[in-house]
Amino acid sequence: MKPLKTLLADRRVRAVLLLLAALLLLMAVKLVFFGDTADSGYEETASERRLRTLICRMEDVEACTVMITEEGDQAVSAVILFTGTDGILVRSRILSVAASALGIPASSVQVYPAEK
Repeated sequence: MKPLKTLLADRRVRAVLLLLAALLLLMAVKLVFFGDTADSGYEETASERRLRTLICRMEDVEACTVMITEEGDQAVSAVILFTGTDGILVRSRILSVAASALGIPASSVQVYPAEK
C-alpha cells in the first residue's frame, strides 16, 4: 500500500491519471451520443434495400448506394451512386431498372458514379 501512496504523491502521475480518465470519459460520451457509425446514421428503407440489391446484381455494377425520396408512401425521385464500369449503357440500364421498379419517370432518377 505504501508504494501506491508514494506513487500517487507524485504530481506527474496524478496528472497522467487525470488525463487518462478524461480521455476515457470523452470516448464514452462519443460512443453513447454519437454512436459507432462511419456514416451519418441514416437507416436504409426497405425500398432502398430492395432497389440496391437489384441494381448490384446487374452486369458491370460492383456496388451501389440508393436514396429514394418519398411523399407519403409514394416514391417521387431517386439518386443512385454506383461503382463499376462507368458508361452510358450501364447508366442507362440502372436508370431504366430504377424507374421501372419505383414506378416513377426516368427524369426523376439521377445516376452517378461513386468515388473510387
